[in-house]
Amino acid sequence: MSESKFYHFSQSGLFYGVESLAEAVTALREGGFIWLNYFRPEKDELNNLIDLLGIHPLSVEDCFDDKQIPKMEHFLNNTFIIFNAFSYEDKTLFTDEVNFFIGKNFLITVSGHNSENRKPLKNIAELVEHDTLNARTSPAMLLHKVLDFLVDQKYSAFDTMEDELEESEDLLMEDVTSFKPMELIHLRRNLVTLRKSLYHEREILVKINRLDCPFIPEKAIAPFRDIYDHLSKFFELTETYREIETSLMELYTSLLNNKMTQMSNETNSTVKRLTLITTVFMPLTLIASIGGMSEWTMMTGGESNWKSAYAWLIVGMVLIGLVNLFFIRGLEKGTFTRKRKKTEEDQSSG
Repeated sequence: MSESKFYHFSQSGLFYGVESLAEAVTALREGGFIWLNYFRPEKDELNNLIDLLGIHPLSVEDCFDDKQIPKMEHFLNNTFIIFNAFSYEDKTLFTDEVNFFIGKNFLITVSGHNSENRKPLKNIAELVEHDTLNARTSPAMLLHKVLDFLVDQKYSAFDTMEDELEESEDLLMEDVTSFKPMELIHLRRNLVTLRKSLYHEREILVKINRLDCPFIPEKAIAPFRDIYDHLSKFFELTETYREIETSLMELYTSLLNNKMTQMSNETNSTVKRLTLITTVFMPLTLIASIGGMSEWTMMTGGESNWKSAYAWLIVGMVLIGLVNLFFIRGLEKGTFTRKRKKTEEDQSSG
């Protein structure tokens, strides 16, 4: 539903609302300039501007195209600008398009067609009303006020992203297994979107500051330079945050590899102990099996000496087990000594 509002700025700085587009155009005969603030307009509403104010039909089409990037186009009696407003909620980046038409005696803002329940220019009229010095003087200064309002909103998005990066870093250092790398990947995608938009918005301000827009005079350029500085800072922040995100992903991979190596070493130690036990008891199991299946008459000394025969059998099994144990320990020690010696030789030769 359209919630458009129209305003007239008199030559004396008086700021008041008008009921309709026709009334706003009529008010231009008194001098000053008008501001047509469209929110979720129908296409027919903007088509009325083609004949009344000379807006180009292609610009009207761009106002309803969600795939447009920030840009600035010049026409005979107006300049068309596409800008973006950012909001970041529940780890989701929302990009709302705001369109501007600036002419000699008018400024038109169009927003809301892709904003769902969001209002990119919410309360902007109140800010203009309380700005008694600059915004009421010309369409160029009013354009600066609205652009500055949109740029200031970007701060909250970057602050929230910075907090998320800090939380991810703390969680990664506390427990790598509970860390969620997909959240970082999602954040990186948002940063790429921000960077693309900020790059084109910064180019718009470059063109404005070099006086490419005929409807923004040189005396009004200074405030636009401040907006350019803010956009440049945001652009640098996207690069910084992407580097931090990449470092966190590399740290996550490294810590995860260390964790897996530690688990692998623990598994190897367990297997090693089980192998040692199996190796020691394998010959003993063989001897015990043969002795257990034999009758007393097969034991040394005959049936009458079975007690002493089994005692000697047990002693023999213990001795054989000890011999196996010391033999395996000796092999392990010799292998470790050879590896250490080879490592020292490699280091000395290197």
